[in-house]
Amino acid sequence: MVEGEIKDRLESSGQMSFLEHLDELRKRLVNSVIIIVIAFLGCWFVSDTIYNFLSVPIRQALSEASRNNLGVTGTSGNEQLLPIAALKEGDSGRYTFDQATKIGPAVILAGASVSAKVGRDAEGKLGLFTTETLFTNNTIVPAGIKLPLEFTDSAVAKPNADERMVVTTAQEQFTLYVTVSLYAAIAISIPLLLFQLWMFISPALYAHERSYVTPFIGLSSVAFVLGAAFAYYILFPPAASYLLNLGGGEFQLLLRATDYFDLITIIMLAMGVIFQMPAVTYVLARIGIVSAGLLVRSWKIAIVVILIVAAVVSPTGDIPNLMLFAAPMFALYIVSIFIAWLFGKKRTPDAKTV
Repeated sequence: MVEGEIKDRLESSGQMSFLEHLDELRKRLVNSVIIIVIAFLGCWFVSDTIYNFLSVPIRQALSEASRNNLGVTGTSGNEQLLPIAALKEGDSGRYTFDQATKIGPAVILAGASVSAKVGRDAEGKLGLFTTETLFTNNTIVPAGIKLPLEFTDSAVAKPNADERMVVTTAQEQFTLYVTVSLYAAIAISIPLLLFQLWMFISPALYAHERSYVTPFIGLSSVAFVLGAAFAYYILFPPAASYLLNLGGGEFQLLLRATDYFDLITIIMLAMGVIFQMPAVTYVLARIGIVSAGLLVRSWKIAIVVILIVAAVVSPTGDIPNLMLFAAPMFALYIVSIFIAWLFGKKRTPDAKTV
């Protein structure tokens, strides 16, 4: 079935049969699956980059939790800790291995340290090199060996042992990258998925109402990105910090990577959907289904629904984080009222439109 056939049938009979609706639904579902599969294949090749991006909030929260209540004191009181990126050529010190590390056949255990200096190798690349011999149980690591610290123009910070998440099965890393790629594919496919949704419901609309497809898809796509970004930058960091700092350091933090990514991706997708409220209101108001008066009269119901949704989406049960999730929904509801007031109109058939 092509779009022209739907249009011709609507013009001739004014409606679609039940079987035609099922056929149209099947077509839109198949198209949606194809879109997601194609996007998934593209995301799979950059899944490690997506993983690193999504892991930033929890790594920061883990780092904060691990150093909670720890201060830095010195002889003069002016001493301060510097980021690893402050290293430059000629700097020297002791490098501490925060995890078991292989250097050739040698295995350096976590906690071992060696004197090292920032310099350049035979190819002129910047790196950190040992300045003393290191003895292991089966190998002698001589001076001048490059240590596993990446450099560009300066040292590149990597997650330390306290900031790393754990996997518990051999296949979990593969499953994790598949999950990350799938969620990312759904996110970037939103405009096309919304178009498929619109094409399914458009036969029930008047011809002039179908012209709202472009602003609907544009507004919804922008709103989804804003919602996901709001969850990533604003909502999730304080929620993660609250959860990880519970217990005041009485617990050892071993966070499963799969559990974390299920949590953050669901929250981001959920907030992306929640931010659709103004875009959906715009279309419904233009069609004449929703009005500003209806939204104002329904404010009590809206408050209850918003609090329920916030309780479901929020990863914590405390009131501050719950309100942190509910506040943007209240704001979006108020924005939706103004949108309905500005763009709302009574629904009219094509014959009465200009």
